[in-house]
Amino acid sequence: MNGVHLLLAVRHVKSYPCDMGITERKERQRAELRERILEVARDMVMKEGFEALSMRKLAEAVEYAPATLYLHFENRDAIARELCVRGFQELFAALEPAANVADPVERLSRLTEAYLAFGLRQPETYRLIFMEDARLSEALFQDAKEGAGPQSFAVLVRVFEDLEAAGRTLEGTPPAQLAEVFWAGLHGIVSLKLTCSGFQGAPAEVLGRTLVATMVHGGGRPAKTPRRGRGGTS
Repeated sequence: MNGVHLLLAVRHVKSYPCDMGITERKERQRAELRERILEVARDMVMKEGFEALSMRKLAEAVEYAPATLYLHFENRDAIARELCVRGFQELFAALEPAANVADPVERLSRLTEAYLAFGLRQPETYRLIFMEDARLSEALFQDAKEGAGPQSFAVLVRVFEDLEAAGRTLEGTPPAQLAEVFWAGLHGIVSLKLTCSGFQGAPAEVLGRTLVATMVHGGGRPAKTPRRGRGGTS
């Protein structure tokens, strides 16, 4: 190797780590800006509601040109979908402590309390997840096992599996079906309280306890209802 080639080789070796450092720094800055956009978007939704979210307002808030935002997110709905996924991850995190309770009846009560507390204390997040646009929540269940949506539902299914094993559910009703009915009940309570504030009904926690009592059969297997014939007799 002559002197010129040696010099070029040395320069290449010296510049390579520098180039890697520049690339890593740019990637880190890109990731930080993306997180900043999502953070500001979330604050905007929390304070002003989902309708207040726009690319123009968001660009002004993060002090970047709107074109920069489009390098990270295709449009406003893409940001909303990401917020929706993260919101469901927060819901799953809120359910996790209750999911570790051993007794299934107590676990169901704790899950009820955690779900209602999340929905009523973070109304804009809850609205974004469940009450804005069905298309926003599509990404929640795309991953059938690892996503926050399937994981959260699995928590509910497991508690009804344990209740079934203890003879505390309706005979012959699959745990997944009971979990879906239970989820519908929780969602109904939160939705009612968020959208019908003028209705002077029972407090959410009271409705939650009623829901649990309704879902859990207290005396073991219920008696089977006699089938009636066409003439109305058994």
